[in-house]
Amino acid sequence: MAWFPQAALNDGVRKREVFGWAMYDFANSGYTTVVLTAVFNAYFVAAVAGGAHWATLLWTAALGLSRAICMVTMPTLGAYADVRAAKKRLLMLTTALCVVCTAGLAFVGPGSVLLGVVLIVLSNLFYAYGESLTAAFLPELSRPAALGRVSGWGWSFGYFGGMLTLGLSLAYVLAAQQRGDKASDFVPVTMWITAVVYGIASVATFVLLKERAQPQLAAAGEGFAASLVRLRETWAQARRYSDFVWLMVCGFFYQAGIAVVIALAAVYAEQVLGFKQTQTMLLVFLVNIAAALGAFAFGYFQDRIGHKLALGTTLIGWVVMTVLAYAATTATLFWVAAMIAGLCMGSSQSAGRAMVGVFAPRERLGEYFGLWTFATSLASIVGPLTYGAVTWATAGNHRLAIVSTGLFFVIGWLAIRPIDVRRGASAAAASA
Repeated sequence: MAWFPQAALNDGVRKREVFGWAMYDFANSGYTTVVLTAVFNAYFVAAVAGGAHWATLLWTAALGLSRAICMVTMPTLGAYADVRAAKKRLLMLTTALCVVCTAGLAFVGPGSVLLGVVLIVLSNLFYAYGESLTAAFLPELSRPAALGRVSGWGWSFGYFGGMLTLGLSLAYVLAAQQRGDKASDFVPVTMWITAVVYGIASVATFVLLKERAQPQLAAAGEGFAASLVRLRETWAQARRYSDFVWLMVCGFFYQAGIAVVIALAAVYAEQVLGFKQTQTMLLVFLVNIAAALGAFAFGYFQDRIGHKLALGTTLIGWVVMTVLAYAATTATLFWVAAMIAGLCMGSSQSAGRAMVGVFAPRERLGEYFGLWTFATSLASIVGPLTYGAVTWATAGNHRLAIVSTGLFFVIGWLAIRPIDVRRGASAAAASA
């Protein structure tokens, strides 16, 4: 097929294997869509924490804690995956743990704040591990000239998984509301739906995706000790590669903004514009459609115009989105802002993943994607916590909080300017 050419893939890689890899994006997107963006976040603030003035800050703190743990552990886990050729085995383990913790959220009801925090921290941690591990397969599957396209295939397909999970959840919520059920009755069922879709869809990944890396026998017997040594070496090398370092800086800032949108868009819609649960779910459903289209089309655009220009373009779009969200006093303008967010979300996240693939040496994919996860995990702490702190300090002024989010995208756009993609790719090739 012209849209999915075999020529975009490395020798020996079959299309069905790429399908299996993309199925992981399909599987885990329901977690971010339902748990973090559309349903459980607003439910936690309004019902579990009873709408307390500290509820939004506690939600962002829980996400921040999970990302802090990921930030300090994922680079070492990535190094271990490289030494032992264990990306796929670790992906299976972290997926199973995330599915179990997501199902556990079904037991979180009004007042059970501690249980909710613990399960959010754990489920989000295991989700983040899976994101990094699956991303490290990308350079093994795609030719360098097609990284944008192949990354876009995965991201766009993933949003359809998010739509499936959200669609099933929305159908159940609508039926439950017609019966007169309360949120504490129907939200737990949406957690079961999310866990089941995640678990079943990820099976295709583990059946079709191959582990192409070979164990590095000289270090394999030393386990995590060898991984820590390699990580120190990689970090020392990475600091000499200015383009990769600037990409991490850029990624930190723009991913901080994206983390706010993922974690708090539903809260903003409900608190500022008075959206109801079903309106929020429908909004996120349509945003996923825009994100899928953006990720798929933008991948081809990225390979054509270059990674740097493509990513910079999406960051300008994010700035426009935050301005519109701040200015919105009616649902219509906020819907426009949300559609722009959808188009930018899929394309910017896919573009960043592809650029890491360009700058990462083939023998250290797990480590370099682990360092990228370090940057994005730190972003996922700082972004939502900044938003939560602003709302807390201003007695719940979400409009000022969204302004702080726009600044993250502006700084990210400035940080991308020193990057030279060709120089960074040459440095990666020289170190292989």
